Amino acid sequence: MMQEETFYSVRMRASMNGSHEDGGKHISGGERLIPFHEMKHTVNALLEKGLSHSRGKPDFMQIQFEEVHESIKTIQPLPVYTNEVSCPGEGQKLARLLLEKEGVSRDVIEKAYEQIPEWSDVRGAVLFDIHTGKRMDQTKEKGVRVSRMDWPDANFEKWALHSHVPAHSRIKEALALASKVSRHPAAIAELCWSDDPDYITGYVAGKKMGYQRITAMKEYGTEEG
Repeated sequence: MMQEETFYSVRMRASMNGSHEDGGKHISGGERLIPFHEMKHTVNALLEKGLSHSRGKPDFMQIQFEEVHESIKTIQPLPVYTNEVSCPGEGQKLARLLLEKEGVSRDVIEKAYEQIPEWSDVRGAVLFDIHTGKRMDQTKEKGVRVSRMDWPDANFEKWALHSHVPAHSRIKEALALASKVSRHPAAIAELCWSDDPDYITGYVAGKKMGYQRITAMKEYGTEEG
């Protein structure tokens, strides 16, 4: 049983032109939940991830780990569906439709979309009230972070093979996050695309529709996510 072993939360964040708190540009982040014997390998992998990111060369990086004292809860990943689209415009149109299917009103979707450019530099997520379409978190540029989660590599690779999904670390991290978010009783739907300039796939996720990958949510080369 996973719970019998002691686990550690390992987290990395990297930025350029100073730390995040000093207004530096976010470059990369990552986190794992691991047993102690995987610590050296995991820290090295996070170091490599932060140093070789397409968003730039960091001049600030923080890697920290701490023992997890609570028991670890395991959950099932959301079912995954891939939607092939020809361009970002088509992808964003589909995303709006999926959000509506999940129970978000068209009016609130449009209100949220109007505010997205304003919050594109936020490092975490922005929470919108489903009734008003207004931002409800008080985290400003920091955003809301979903943390202390992971998906063991061997288990993910087995799942990816069975589900006919690419065994890519991006999918592993995003699906673990989306699945955790969807378990929260107050979460209705999630809309996401990456700030990596070389990755344009995004997703809409929710309890009813699962994890809906959309193959183009922005143009290549753009860092707004």
